[in-house]
Amino acid sequence: MTSGGVVAAVDLGATSGRVMLGYVDDGMLRLEAVARFPNGPVPGPDGLHWDFTALYRHILEGLAEAVRREPGLASVGIDSWAVDYGLVHGDEPLGEPFHYRDDRTAQGVEAVHARVPFEELYRRNGLQFLPFNTLYQYAVEQRLPDAEVSLLIPDLVAFLLTGARVAERTNASTTGLVDVRAGEWDAELIARLGVPASVLPPLVDPGERLGTLRGEARERVGAPLEVIAVGSHDTASAVVAVPLSTPDAAYISCGTWGLVGVELDEPVVTDEAREANFTNEGGVDGRVRFLHNVTGLWLLSESVRTWEAEDGEPIDLPALLDAAASVDGEIALFDADDPRLSAPGDMPARIAAVLDEAGAAVPTTREAFARTIVESIAQAFADAVATAARLTGREIDVVHIVGGGALNRLLCQATADRSGLPVLAGPVEATALGNVLVQGRAQGWFGSDATLEDLRRVVAASVSPERYAPRARASSRRQLG
Repeated sequence: MTSGGVVAAVDLGATSGRVMLGYVDDGMLRLEAVARFPNGPVPGPDGLHWDFTALYRHILEGLAEAVRREPGLASVGIDSWAVDYGLVHGDEPLGEPFHYRDDRTAQGVEAVHARVPFEELYRRNGLQFLPFNTLYQYAVEQRLPDAEVSLLIPDLVAFLLTGARVAERTNASTTGLVDVRAGEWDAELIARLGVPASVLPPLVDPGERLGTLRGEARERVGAPLEVIAVGSHDTASAVVAVPLSTPDAAYISCGTWGLVGVELDEPVVTDEAREANFTNEGGVDGRVRFLHNVTGLWLLSESVRTWEAEDGEPIDLPALLDAAASVDGEIALFDADDPRLSAPGDMPARIAAVLDEAGAAVPTTREAFARTIVESIAQAFADAVATAARLTGREIDVVHIVGGGALNRLLCQATADRSGLPVLAGPVEATALGNVLVQGRAQGWFGSDATLEDLRRVVAASVSPERYAPRARASSRRQLG
């Protein structure tokens, strides 16, 4: 039997953040946006950072508005992107956290692999190679000896709100320092890498209560809100809210990144999985998110940002995508995961260079360029779905796209066309919904023994995904630079 109430979800992405009110009423969900604010890299004298000070101020302002609207707010949960962290001494962060796109991590990769070969790392932590994973950042972190504790971004927010020094398990799994089978800190690996074990806080599970707002946070928000740990890696929360329609469904959590994979009960750490660069990350209720990180809408958003700077005015993205959908003829593709496309900057020029190097025709109009970007992302998605099927032995029969990418009709149709599988798009705010669901379960609103499948049935009853059937593909050349 269900009951209900209202909670707040703090959902932080790499380009924006938001505070949402989540209403649970008789087994149905509803979200209401309270605050939205920008986020992104900030250059500093020692590299790229996050403006965490501003981010935290926006969070407090959003929570204060949430309390004004709903004085009976039951709790708040926090999720964000993975791998990045803040160092703390006493009650204060030691400066602004580094941004994962800072190029300092290249040296960290060399240092870590000199001590522990990647093949062994994969057997221990199950993570695909990404040069910005936390263990590589720690290898070049000069401030680590001065820290009492290192907290991943959502845990850092929770600490400032409540004083709790913990690491939520789904996000901790992305650090590279958690045993993929045991789900605990890998003490032997941590020692071999020279990471001070004292900076790694106790692990907690989604649904655990972390405390109530304290001091200045309580004063600024205006209520002693309870903070509950959720799937604090945003993809972990998003996967909670994927209304998986069959046991063999794949999912794509699509925003800045596209996280393409399936949900498993046990990790897959075979040589084949390692060579395919698939990762095993922690999910809610001990599930495994077996997935591949594909560069997602970052390629399009960075291109639009460049074009807007050239024009000196905003670009109507829906209109651009509508025009892109009408582009005829051959569509040259590029490798969406080409490392040359990973940093901020003039993305159209860099994509053009990749295409030119491969002998492919460079689009001459913005709508054609946008079509090439979207189709290239869709091809990368389709390839990752096919690889997930091969590595797990599953016959994938449908692909769920959640997150902001679910609004991109061109991308959803292209993914269906290139994968040959139906695509179900939605919910858009999957991460916030997953955040709300875990809080609601902790509050007892879905019954005392609600399973992950029960929570997904609530999503399915509350949201109607849009279906895209695969079509015969138009002519395209697969030029991968």
